[in-house]
Amino acid sequence: MSVIPLSSESLHSIAMYRLRTRCRYIPGYRSILKKLFSSPSIKSSIFDIDFDNPVGLAAGMDKKGENIPNWEYLGFGWIEIGGITLHEQDGNAKPRMFRSNKHKALINRMGFNNPGSVKTAERLKIQKSKKWANIPVGVNLGKSKITPNESAEDDYSGTLERLWKYCDLFVINVSSPNTPNLRELQENSQLDKILKSCNAVNLEMSIQENSKPKPILVKVSPDLSDEQIMAVADTALANNCAGIVATNTTTSRPSEDKIMKENGGLSGDPLQQRSTEVIHLLFDHTNGNLPIIGVGGISDVESAWEKIGAGASLLQLYSALIFEGPSVAKTINKGLISKLKEHGYDNLTDAVGHSHK
Repeated sequence: MSVIPLSSESLHSIAMYRLRTRCRYIPGYRSILKKLFSSPSIKSSIFDIDFDNPVGLAAGMDKKGENIPNWEYLGFGWIEIGGITLHEQDGNAKPRMFRSNKHKALINRMGFNNPGSVKTAERLKIQKSKKWANIPVGVNLGKSKITPNESAEDDYSGTLERLWKYCDLFVINVSSPNTPNLRELQENSQLDKILKSCNAVNLEMSIQENSKPKPILVKVSPDLSDEQIMAVADTALANNCAGIVATNTTTSRPSEDKIMKENGGLSGDPLQQRSTEVIHLLFDHTNGNLPIIGVGGISDVESAWEKIGAGASLLQLYSALIFEGPSVAKTINKGLISKLKEHGYDNLTDAVGHSHK
C-alpha cells in the first residue's frame, strides 16, 4: 500500500496545531522550549518599541494568530501575524504551497487565506484575556480580493481599526504577488490614499484609547525597479510611515526546475541577494532616516549580518525556520553577539548600515 505524502500546506497546519496544543495542554512544555531555543538578549528600540532581540517571525507563518504566546519560546524577539484582510476569504485553489529543498526555498500562492478582520479580532481578544506574548506583535494587513483597488484604502483601514487594540505595529502589504492587481497599489497615488486613510484611523483610535498611534510600515516588492522602490520610500516618508519592510516574495526564479515553474511568490535563499540590494538602496535613498526591516533569505548569522550592514534595524525570517529548524533564531542571535564584539560595536543600533560607512 503506497503512502501519499502530505502537502507543504498540510505539514504547516500540523506543525501549527502541535505547537499550539502542546504549549496549552502539556505542563512545562513552554519551559522546555525556552530552555532549548531561547535567544540571548540583543536589545534595541525601534519605533519607540523595545525589542529584546532583532529576529522576528515573518508574516505567513502564523496567519491566524493562533500561536501568538508561543513564538518567544523559539527565540524570536517579535512576530508578525497575518496577512489579515477586512473580509474572510478562502484564498486560492490548492495546492498552493511548494517546497524546494534544493534551493532552500518556498513558493506560495496562498492568496491571503484568512478568517477576516472580525473573526481575527475575536480570536485576539480571547487570547489577550488569557495569555499574550511578552514580545512585540505586528499585524500584516492585506486587501480583500472582492474589494476593488479603487476602494482599497477602506479595506486596509477597516482591518486596522478592528485589530488596533491587539498589536504593537501594522504592516501594509501592497506587494504580495498572489492577489490580482494588488501590486498596482504600490503606485504613488494609490499608496498615498491607503496610508492617509490608515493614518486617520490610527490617530482616531489612539485618541479613543488614550494611547499613542501605532507604527505603520509598508512592505515592498523586490520585483519593482529601483526607481519604483525609491518612489515607494518617498510616499512612505511623506505620510510619516514608521518604516519599510524589505522585501516581500519574488516572482523571479533561480532555475527552471519543476517546482520553480509553479506560480506564486518565492522566499528563501534565492531572494537573499535582491532583498539585500533593496535594503542598501532604501538606506541610501533615505539617508538612514526610515527604519528598515530586512527579510528575504536570512538563514544564518552571515546573511543576518549582511542585512544589518545594508541598513536593516530589524530582521524577519520564515523559510529558514522550515529548513534550519527551531533553533535558527537562537543561533542567529548568538552569532550576532559575536559579530558585534568582533567589529567593536556596543549595540545593534550602532551596527546598522555599517557597510555604508
